[in-house]
Order: sequence, then C-alpha cells, then structure tokens
Amino acid sequence: MIIRIAQKQDLGALVEIYNQAINSGDKTADISPYLAEDRKKWFDDHDPAKYPILVAELENTILGYLTISAHRPGRLSLRHTAEVSFYVHFDHHRQGIASLLLKHALDLCPTLKIKTLFAILLETNTSSIQLLVKHGFVKWGHLPQVADIRGVEIGQFYYGRRVLKNV
Repeated sequence: MIIRIAQKQDLGALVEIYNQAINSGDKTADISPYLAEDRKKWFDDHDPAKYPILVAELENTILGYLTISAHRPGRLSLRHTAEVSFYVHFDHHRQGIASLLLKHALDLCPTLKIKTLFAILLETNTSSIQLLVKHGFVKWGHLPQVADIRGVEIGQFYYGRRVLKNV
C-alpha cells in the first residue's frame, strides 16, 4: 500500500468513500450524498503544499483518504492549526488504513508548519475516537446535541494534539 497526494482523477473514489460515511448516519454530520461535481471546489481548496488530501492506494484502488484542512481560513493567528478528517472504504475497515494515513499526516506536520492538529467527530463515531486516542489526541471539547441526523440529536467531540512546539 502507498500513501500519496490525491490527484484530480481520484475525486470520484473519494466521493464514493465519503458517501458511504454519510449513508451510515454516524460518521459525519453531512446527511445528503454528493456527486463528484459537488466536491470540485472542496478538492481545489486543499493545496498539497499546505493542506493536502492523502490517499491510501493498493493496486490502483483507493482504500481511504485523509484531509488536512485550514482552520478558520484568513485568520492568520490560526495559520499553524489545522483540522484532520479521515475516511476508509467500508470494505477495508479494520485493516490499519486510517492509522497509516494519520501517522503519515502527523509526520508531514513539520513540513506543513502545522503546530496543532484537531478533529471534529460525532460522539457516535467511536472507532475514529479510539484511533485518535491511539495517536496521542485528547478530548478538548464536547458540543452536546448539536447535530440532528434523521431525527436523532447527536453531540460532537473535539479531539486535538499539539504536534510541534515551534515552527
């Protein structure tokens, strides 16, 4: 398996994986599936030099991906803080793919000048919470009952990790 920067031609596979998370009802706060066309701007907003999308690929098949995204773009005092999100195709869960992606992202943080990395998760996403804890993230906050998914109110957790002291 290789971890690499996503290319435009990967967008369809990324959207397919994300739509699986949406349809599960407990992995993301989005509630309506996307078309690849809908996600072009999102893809373009991830400059590989600062906010990459990483893909895990095996035999020309994308098994999962991770994004590093700007936190409150335009607010320069937050330029060294980023949000991380990761998704794995349901056929490839529990194979260590998300862990490899997250380790790769953490290793990239010095090059990207990221000091602080955090994730926002639905409180029902226990497998992702366990993965973050395994990689040194701690719970920084809880927003109770802020998401309404199919009539069920669900809270969000913030998990974070200080990656670098100085850039």
